[in-house]
Formats: sequence, structure tokens, C-alpha cells
Amino acid sequence: MIPSAAVFPGQGAQYVGMGRELAERFPEAREVFRRASDAAGLDLYRLCVEGPDDALRQTANTQPAILTASLACLATVPLEPACAAGLSLGEYTALVCAGAVSLEDAVRLVRLRGQYMQEAVVGLEADRVRAVCDAHAHLGVVEPSNFNSPGQVVIGGETAAVRAVLDAARAAGARRAIPLAVSAPFHTRLMAPAAARLAADLERLPLRDARIPVIANISAAPVRTADEIRRALLAQVASPVRWEESVRAMAADGIGLFVEIGPGTTVSGMIRRTAEGAVTCHVEDLASRNETLALLAADREGARR
Repeated sequence: MIPSAAVFPGQGAQYVGMGRELAERFPEAREVFRRASDAAGLDLYRLCVEGPDDALRQTANTQPAILTASLACLATVPLEPACAAGLSLGEYTALVCAGAVSLEDAVRLVRLRGQYMQEAVVGLEADRVRAVCDAHAHLGVVEPSNFNSPGQVVIGGETAAVRAVLDAARAAGARRAIPLAVSAPFHTRLMAPAAARLAADLERLPLRDARIPVIANISAAPVRTADEIRRALLAQVASPVRWEESVRAMAADGIGLFVEIGPGTTVSGMIRRTAEGAVTCHVEDLASRNETLALLAADREGARR
């Protein structure tokens, strides 16, 4: 069988209606929504399915909503991944998948992660983005916060500096340099105070050793013990997300199938741009679930021959 990875989306993947079709058909998906809603003190099923969009976009709602919708999708597929990984917020979902943290604790924790603002630069390689940021550092803090895939780097920082870098990126040939609809500079050093506040919550968080390796955003390397996981989550808040490196590391370790679980296919696109020959599939509704199950069944049948 082809070694597989379960991968999970981050903030920005949300949309009104996510998770509805699978929750309507599968009791196990509905149970995920029930447990998460009880833990959050918020009707997450209604928020995901009905919105309104303005409420779903509020970061304190968005993060538990995406995590819950992703885990509801996961509950409907018999997946046995060799490892798990998630983009920013998705790292928490990956840790639930790996058995390192409970659904309830994860939902409560992501509501505490705070709001963040990032700006996306598409079409410039990482070294050029760093150089443009360095050239505008006199205007304020501005630095890469997500290395998503070749040619797609997210920056964050103080507003004036970020805007200047966007203009400079366009002048330098970026195909797109667009502001993202988020509300604070996550994964930059401006988040150091948030990391300090989150440290106490992470210290109290009940963590277990993971059943499977989880590729940490901070290092692009696997973590498994509770202590490693706690340190990685704390460092993640104010450090860049090394997603491109994470994908390359998984591919180099033999992962050939990436199953994106949750709303959208953004992560799958990043993976295909990063790992040549990687096979991707996703689970977010009935059609994509059935296509993924067929692919997994064909892989198992091929392995038996």
C-alpha cells in the first residue's frame, strides 16, 4: 500500500455549509459536532451549516468551526495514515487525529488562539520575499509567516510595512499580492505576547504521546511525545509555518498519498505544487468521500496482488 498522510486545512478554508452533507448522513459526524459544541459552549453545527458568514469569519468562531468540521469529515472514513500534519490551525486537528489531544480540549484551546492578520504574496520565491521584507523593515515589523509552497509565501506584520511590501512585491513581479481576511499577525514575532499568554493554557492542556508522527509547523519534523508537542505548539504562535518543507519531508520519507480532510482543497494544491508525483484526494462532502474511499480500496487491492 502507498503510505498516506492525513492533512488538515487552516484558517481561510471555511465556508457556510461545510460539513453539512456528511453530518446529515453519518451519525459519527453528527456526534463530533455535538461533542465539540458542548465543549465550546457554541452551536458549531449551526454555525458551520447556516452561518451567517460574518459570524463564521470571526476568528474565535472560525478556528473551532474548521477544526470540528474537519474532524467530522475524518469520522466518516476508515483512514490509517502513516503520519498527520496540518496547516497552522490544522496542526491542532492533526494532533486530535493522532490521539495526542482530545476533541474537547482542542476545541477549547483553539478558541484562545486570538485573532490574526496576514498578507499573501504569490509568485515570488521565499528568498526574494525575505529580501523585500528586509528592505522595508524601517517601516515596521514585516516578515514571512507561512512558507506554503514554491512561489507562495504569506507575510505578516505592522500594517504600513505590510502594505509597502505588497506594493514592492507586485513591482518585483509577483503574480498576486493580496491581503487575506484575517485579523492579527500570526506566526510573526509580533505574536510573542500572545505566545506568552497561550503558554499557561498549553501547560494545563492534557496531552498524550501521539499514536503516529505529527509533522510540526515549526520544524517540519515529526513530533510524538507530549513534551515535544507542547513545545511545538507554543513556538508555532510566533514562528513561520514551514509547510513547504513539511511536505517535502513527508514525501522524502515515502509518503505518496496525501488525504486532505476538511473544507476545501487549498492544502492539496500546495502539496501538488511542492511534491512532484504526489497523489492527493480529499474528504469534505459525500462525493469527495466516496472518491477517496474508492482510491483507498483500489490501493489496498493493488497491495494484495
